Amino acid sequence: MPERSARRNGIALTERQRIAWLRLIRSDNVGPATFRDLINHFGNAEAALAALPELSRRGGSARPIRIASEADAVRELETARRLGATFIGIGEPDYPPALRQIDGAPPLLAARGDLSATRLAYVGIVGSRNASIAGVKFASLIARELGRAGYGIISGLARGIDTAAHRASLDTGTIAAMAGGLDRPYPPENAALLDEICNGRGLAISEMPFGWEARARDFPRRNRLIAGAALGAVVIEAASRSGSLITARLAGEFGRLVFAVPGSPLDPRCHGTNGLLKDGAIVTTGPEDILQALAPIAGVENATPPRADEPEGDGEEKALQPPPTENERTRIIDALGPTPVEIDDIIRHTGLSASSVYLVLLELDIAGRLHRHAGGLVSLAMTD
Repeated sequence: MPERSARRNGIALTERQRIAWLRLIRSDNVGPATFRDLINHFGNAEAALAALPELSRRGGSARPIRIASEADAVRELETARRLGATFIGIGEPDYPPALRQIDGAPPLLAARGDLSATRLAYVGIVGSRNASIAGVKFASLIARELGRAGYGIISGLARGIDTAAHRASLDTGTIAAMAGGLDRPYPPENAALLDEICNGRGLAISEMPFGWEARARDFPRRNRLIAGAALGAVVIEAASRSGSLITARLAGEFGRLVFAVPGSPLDPRCHGTNGLLKDGAIVTTGPEDILQALAPIAGVENATPPRADEPEGDGEEKALQPPPTENERTRIIDALGPTPVEIDDIIRHTGLSASSVYLVLLELDIAGRLHRHAGGLVSLAMTD
């Protein structure tokens, strides 16, 4: 049985900090990686918010940056409370520990349900929306047996395999990762299932605002939550262009185990899973295959996960070095191009300090002129 964490590491945000964090992540051009860099550079979210206009201007933005207002953040917090939800910061005790380890982890998660559910070690189960009867039965079997062994199940609340996995793990712990806001379940027909999850031993999580209707481009973000929060991802019936393969790819990039259930070569729903097996996924014909592979790693946490913590208390604004000169800024920008490069290579190429390079990259990022790529690579956003 996987170990359940007896201690809950982390520092709770104050209400003032939570409002500032929500404002920062809801502001233009601030994604998870940018958020972390801003907190690390300026020390806290309030100082980062104050710096955004100047960063955007120095980065060459053609228009003023939109910064989420305090009223908007308070309104979103009040909406969460009204729906029985809350926001969990990445450094707080109830943040899913495995998700905290990945690059680009959401700084804030909206969560509704039993927060103690995050204490379980999780396995992702994903697959076809138009699953076969056999696929649904197998997903239920896997989820039920993993639950009995002490694991939680995380999936995406979709039709087919996702629904079967959630239903089979209602009594043992399940997390629904959502592409839209917590109040906008997709598909709508699973609203009742979502209530069962949140009113039982489960949890729903989302990084999107309340009221947000899921769009096609939001589902890969949802898949990232599933892959990041789990020790491994099990794929059951996935077509060649299935979104489940995105989950599997991300799981591999995050260093998670990838399991695939073989299927008939004549069934298009199995072409993706069979392809995963050719690429080295673990052949899965029963729960014992998963339990055996997970046994050595269950309960293990990364000792140095990426964090975006603020100091305890209100915190004084961090003492900052003077911004780079225009000449230094030009050297850094000239070193960039459309080809992704490592930040360490920029530092070596320009001969400038790491702090100067990171600050200029922040300026470009806030101005919408920087592209971030997997593995921490960056490139300059080319304009017409």
